[in-house]
Amino acid sequence: MKSMRHVIGYFLFVLSFIAWAAISILPFLNLSIEMGAAITTALIVGGEIAFVLSIALLGKEFLGKINSFFNKLNFFQKGK
Repeated sequence: MKSMRHVIGYFLFVLSFIAWAAISILPFLNLSIEMGAAITTALIVGGEIAFVLSIALLGKEFLGKINSFFNKLNFFQKGK
């Protein structure tokens, strides 16, 4: 059974991606430029904070899983 720390960590991890996805919806809303910029900034900062907190709660093993996932995709490979 997962501890409450892991449940909160996974929730924050998913929430960080939802925050980034919500940014793509903003152009379709009838917002002023200033309001759109403020909401975008808040979503970016909130998403990043949620991601960092999720990594802190889930630990080094979870971060290793994320790194191995991106390494399998050759995401961080240097050019040849």
